[in-house]
Amino acid sequence: MARPELRVPRLALSLFWRTFVLLSLLLCGGILAWMQTFRALEFEPRALQAAQQIASLVNLSRAALRYSDAINRVMVVKTMSDEEAVKVLPRQPSDRFEPFETDRFSRVMGEDLRSRLGAATVVARSVNGVAGLWVGFDIEGDPYWLQADPQRVQPVSGRTYFIWTGIALLATLLGSATIAGLINRPLEQLSFAASRIRDGEFDSRLDEETLTAEVREVNKGFNRMARELAKVEEDRAVMLAGISHDLRTPLARMRLEAEMSITDEEAKRHMADDIDQLDAIIDKFMDYARPGEVRLSPVHLATVIGREVQALRDPAHIRIESRVAVDAMVMADETELGRVLGNLFENARRYGRQPDHPVAEVEITQTCSGPWLTVSVRDHGPGVPPQKLAQLTTPFFRGDTARTAATGAGLGLAIAEKAVQRMGGSFEITNAPGGGLAANLRLRRAPPGTAA
Repeated sequence: MARPELRVPRLALSLFWRTFVLLSLLLCGGILAWMQTFRALEFEPRALQAAQQIASLVNLSRAALRYSDAINRVMVVKTMSDEEAVKVLPRQPSDRFEPFETDRFSRVMGEDLRSRLGAATVVARSVNGVAGLWVGFDIEGDPYWLQADPQRVQPVSGRTYFIWTGIALLATLLGSATIAGLINRPLEQLSFAASRIRDGEFDSRLDEETLTAEVREVNKGFNRMARELAKVEEDRAVMLAGISHDLRTPLARMRLEAEMSITDEEAKRHMADDIDQLDAIIDKFMDYARPGEVRLSPVHLATVIGREVQALRDPAHIRIESRVAVDAMVMADETELGRVLGNLFENARRYGRQPDHPVAEVEITQTCSGPWLTVSVRDHGPGVPPQKLAQLTTPFFRGDTARTAATGAGLGLAIAEKAVQRMGGSFEITNAPGGGLAANLRLRRAPPGTAA
């Protein structure tokens, strides 16, 4: 038995953040590696330089004391203590001291001091409990201590490295964000222009003079595509207008001939119904192929619903109950919204009846969520199988036998979805709890205080 494949969800990142993260990792890794290399290269020279300075102090102190008499030697020691923060004290056999070499830096420094001053040189970090940098040396056989400020020979502290590394990393992150934005800006412009093309706005143009050769070629290709699509859209509109005119002329002539030539009233009625059906199908085609530009304005939802309900005028086959608030307003194109609701009512009238009930019961409700208002048009018919819900808005698709007795073109729900999307909303069809089909129109609410 084959084991089911385990799919691990992938984290979706925008191209900007992906570029930013990769650049940041690269540059931050380089900075850390550089700082570590700098510390390694700077470590030994600093220890040797510190040892050289202390050795120079010891040699100068030794020379000054060696060539001074007893009285002047006291003055020299006092002057060194007052002005140079260096003390020279006699070393007693009972002095207790702690070795200076406790880490790598101090070991390198201690070894260099002994190589400069002699193998018998003592280096301590405290003498008799007094902390400092103590160097033991001899002057003509007499042992002395030289006490210097330990700050003279301290390596660069970790706090200093931390501060400078933090500043470098912060600058790296800011630079990475700037570089990522510059890299992704042409793609953002292309994405925005493509979204406008998708919405039917074919006047989008990208910069064809940009310095990057690859981006320049992509922009030129996109602009050519936009021009071709605009021309195709214009040709389509002209063609559809011509088809509509050319088809309606013979239909009108057929209606006239049927009225004048056919004496059988039933045949005349059937022919008139067929002509009306053809005319309605032409209207559906024209609605579906309508250009994508709409003008959004505040629209009274209840008013549009009431007008479409009155236009239906078929109480024998459909009964509509609206629970939409009187003051509910949405941002929409009033004509497009009326066309959407009309298609939904017509769809419910044809397919939303129970087999044992001749009247389709339709309920219209509303719900608000933040800046959105959702209108739900629900019938109490048999519904459709869940696997076919997504196909109901496909052009020319009709549902199963329970919902097809149809004389239309199969474009009503496709027209509704396309119109709602043009108005910046979303359209969804679901099986309602308890039976029936529900069409949900999600539109943006009109700002408070606006008038239709």
